[in-house]
Amino acid sequence: MSQEILQAAHKRAEQLGLPYAGALTPQEAFDLLQSNPDAVLVDVRSQAELDLVGRIPDAISIQWAFYPGMVPNSEFSNQLQAAVDKNAPVIFMCRTGGRSHGATSMAQQLGYHQAYNMLEGFEGEANELKQRTLINGWKHAGLPWTNG
Repeated sequence: MSQEILQAAHKRAEQLGLPYAGALTPQEAFDLLQSNPDAVLVDVRSQAELDLVGRIPDAISIQWAFYPGMVPNSEFSNQLQAAVDKNAPVIFMCRTGGRSHGATSMAQQLGYHQAYNMLEGFEGEANELKQRTLINGWKHAGLPWTNG
């Protein structure tokens, strides 16, 4: 099953012109994590988001930027390289997929050739009332998560 998921993710990346191995939906990311024991999920959201919104069990947390002010984490690349094997399939996730796109791009540049961005993120797109988790994303898909 993981090969089919990776092929779909790679094809999606080609269609979107992405500079890394692939783009996964939340369900595909979950399925890949379940079927491939080497796959790693890196949550790049801020500590405040993890504490207030929720987290995914067993995900590695490496903040892309710090709250408040969303100050970039100048140590992100060093922290990633210390925590994740470059040969492992690594999935990056944030709130909606934007910060994780940046993290996935950086990982590719660092030599992570199996770097995948999780589209939709943890909370997904906002509706017309600026509410999240109602349209798409990890939480909307009913995938496992816990309160901070």
